[in-house]
Parts: sequence; C-alpha cells; structure tokens
Amino acid sequence: MPPRRRWFLALTVLGAGLCSAQDPPALLRDPAVKAALDAATRNEPKTIEQEIRICEIPAPPFHETERGRELARLFAGLGLKGVHTDKVGNVIGTRPGRSEHPNLVFSAHLDTVFPEGTNVKVTREGNVLKGPGIGDDCRGLAVMLAVIQALNEARVVTPGTITFVADVGEEGLGDLRGVKNLFQESLRGGVDKFVSVDGTGYGTTNVGVGSLRYRVTFKGPGGHSYGAFGMANPIHAMGRAVARISDFEVPSDPKTTFNVGRVGGGTSVNAIPFEAWMEMDMRSADVQSLKKLDEKFNAAVRAAADEENRRWNNRGKISVAAELVGVRPAGHTPADSPIVQTALAVSRALGVEDTLHEGSTDSNVPMNLNIPAVTISGGGRGTGAHSLNETFDTTDSWRGTQRALLLAIALAR
Repeated sequence: MPPRRRWFLALTVLGAGLCSAQDPPALLRDPAVKAALDAATRNEPKTIEQEIRICEIPAPPFHETERGRELARLFAGLGLKGVHTDKVGNVIGTRPGRSEHPNLVFSAHLDTVFPEGTNVKVTREGNVLKGPGIGDDCRGLAVMLAVIQALNEARVVTPGTITFVADVGEEGLGDLRGVKNLFQESLRGGVDKFVSVDGTGYGTTNVGVGSLRYRVTFKGPGGHSYGAFGMANPIHAMGRAVARISDFEVPSDPKTTFNVGRVGGGTSVNAIPFEAWMEMDMRSADVQSLKKLDEKFNAAVRAAADEENRRWNNRGKISVAAELVGVRPAGHTPADSPIVQTALAVSRALGVEDTLHEGSTDSNVPMNLNIPAVTISGGGRGTGAHSLNETFDTTDSWRGTQRALLLAIALAR
C-alpha cells in the first residue's frame, strides 16, 4: 500500500476514535490525543516566546492591522485553510474535520486597551513576563496557535471542523465589533459552538455581563466668566448629572454597576464653557436590571440639564444629548449545558481547578444568540490587566495550553 494511503487511513481511524469518545477521560486514552497533549507541554517554551513576540506588535483600539497581518501569516504557516481577513479585521482560518459540522469557532482577541504610542516592550524576570497586554490577550493568541500546532504534530483529525479566529474590537469602545461581524456576516449561520481564550488563570466564563456605554454632551453658548455670569453652564449641568448618578441604588444580585469613567470640556478657567462631555458605563448580566438602570440614567441627565437651566432662568439655555456608543449584549450559557459541563470535565480530567464566572467577553454575542459558548482563561497567573504593569507568571502555564487543546478536541465532535 502506498505510504500516503496508509497515512490517510491512519488519520481516518484516529478521527473515528475521537468521534466515539464520550467524555474527556475517554479522550485521554486515545493515543493521538495523548500525543497532542505531550506536544502542547513540550512546546510551551515556544508558546511563551510566541506570546512575547505577538505582544510587542502594537494593537491599540481600532488599529489591530499589524498584529492581524502577523496572525494571518502564522495561520497560513500552520496549514489552516482559507486564511483571510474580513472587512472589520478579523483573521479567520479553518482546520477541516471529517465533516463541516459541528463547526467550533475557537478565538482570541487581537486588540489591547492601550493607545497608540504605548511602549509594548516585554521584559522578563525569571518566570514572570511584564508588558501591556501580555496576559490580555497575548496569552490567548499564543494558546490558540499552540493548539493548532499540537493538533498538527499529533496528526489529530477531528470529526467536526474548527474555525480559528483572531478577532478585533473586544476591548473598550471596540464594542465587540469583531465577533458581532462574525455572526452577522462572516460566519453567519455556520457556527455551532464558540470558545474564546481570554486572559490568564483557569476559570470558565459562562455568564455574559451586558453593558451600555454612553457619551453625553452638554452644550450652551458659553461666554466670559465675569461678563456673562448668570448664564447656564454645561460643566455645572454635567456635575449635577454626575451627582445624581452617584446616588443611584442598584441591585447586588444580579450584580449591576455604573461608572462615569471620563469627563472633559471647557476652554479656559475664565470662560463659561460652550461644551462638556462625559462617558458612562453600565453593566449587568440581567437584561431587565440593565434596562431599568438605563432608564434612570437617561432621566438623570435630562433632569440635570433642566435643573441647570432653571437655576439661571434659561439664560444661555443648554441642551443635552446622550449618544449610545457601545452595546454588549447580555447572555448566559446554562451551567448544566453540554458545553459548560464539557469544559469543567476537561479541567477535572487534567487535574485543573476550575470555577464558573461572570464576565464581559467575546462570548457575550453567541450567548445572546443562544449559541453554546464559553470563555476560558489561558493558564498561568496574571496581575495588573489593563495596566502598564501587567504581568504573566509562566509557572506551569502549559496546563492552560493543555486544557484549551483538550477542550477544542472534545467540542469538535
């Protein structure tokens, strides 16, 4: 029999073995799976070096192109099929299984919270890496690449297809635009299961915390602080709004939060401003709680403008406009669902302590669409996420890579 034919038959049998496995412990007895897990462990030093190299490619909000190009190159080098970048910047590549479905999307996000010009050089001291974004989400990107590499080295053929995605817009005002586009256009109707690798540690997120984000602008004619005194002041109105918001009472269960995160406006200390603005973030995993908070917020900013105008008898009357600049849909994947139970079973099989969490991640979108979805952490230990002092401790980080790999195999069937 020709060598190529023997190789094809071996992979076919392997795929059949994976298909017949009923749980992660059964998968661990499959020689191909064991070989893949061994490869993930063996390759962890390379995975860490990859993590560093990716992290030193800037990917500020809305400017992920350079890092995306590198992920496209790496995807192609690992043999993924149909590697391309969609219209919003997501990098997509497919590892075909024996069938087109189930199609598991396995993702990590390209962007960071840090603005252009941030020093993204990564330093290393022993097992600890330090650099902006090193854990969130350079770790996720590196783990995703390591999963592909291990599958290839062990010649694993999965019954279903795995579509790997390096997506844009997960952070801040990116508003999950990458994953939203996947489900609206790029992969519309073709996703059966979804896994995101985000951050460090060993948790599993199955509850998607929804958020509404507003930019509120107060406007008036402005004038000299002495000569035009008695005119309504946009910054004073904004202060009234912030004071009202700070007195909001919100439920602790379901946890519901609010935050005025940024403010600005004015031209000079001796000028009544013609404009002031603030940015507001509201979050809850409960749709109704978030809706009620949204209504209170909008009422508060209108009342603040009215109060400021009444205070000065409508002289130089100001207006207010609340622009919705971000919507992260809430959702959840039930704890007893197959995808969550599989994630927990994978952790148990590998001796990893896992807990369920709430969070705002790329998985919010599929959760809201009732598509089975979880976000898992990438292993290791991290501190200082979203700060310039972010660190990642690589001690035993191979456990996170193994967990992601076994979960991918378990779900692609």
